[in-house]
Amino acid sequence: MMARQVVSAAGAPKAIGPYSHAVVAGEFIFTAGQAGVDPQSGRLLEGIEAQTRQALQNIAAILSAAGGSLANVVKTTVFLANMADFPAMNKVYAEFFPTDPPARTTVAAAALPLGALVEIEAVAWLPRC
Repeated sequence: MMARQVVSAAGAPKAIGPYSHAVVAGEFIFTAGQAGVDPQSGRLLEGIEAQTRQALQNIAAILSAAGGSLANVVKTTVFLANMADFPAMNKVYAEFFPTDPPARTTVAAAALPLGALVEIEAVAWLPRC
């Protein structure tokens, strides 16, 4: 039977519902979707660039709590409230994955929690030695 471990990260915003920051299953880390919420204040940041940056920083904190990093990410899904924000989101996203970026799907969503402009989830591979 494959081991399943729930991850809670002190450096990420508290969950706004009944879900975990991430779940480690075997050699994979599956993160919950992260919006651009500042973990200190609990408030959603203003603007697509700031929200994208914070969402990815939140994912990095969660991956770190699970023993990984952004370098382990193999797949992301990006949800945008407005596809017109794609170029600005993409520019910030590229700062976090400058070489050999993970596979990615980007979709438009009718609405996101807290009125967010972007939400990002990730799957990371963490080979256990």
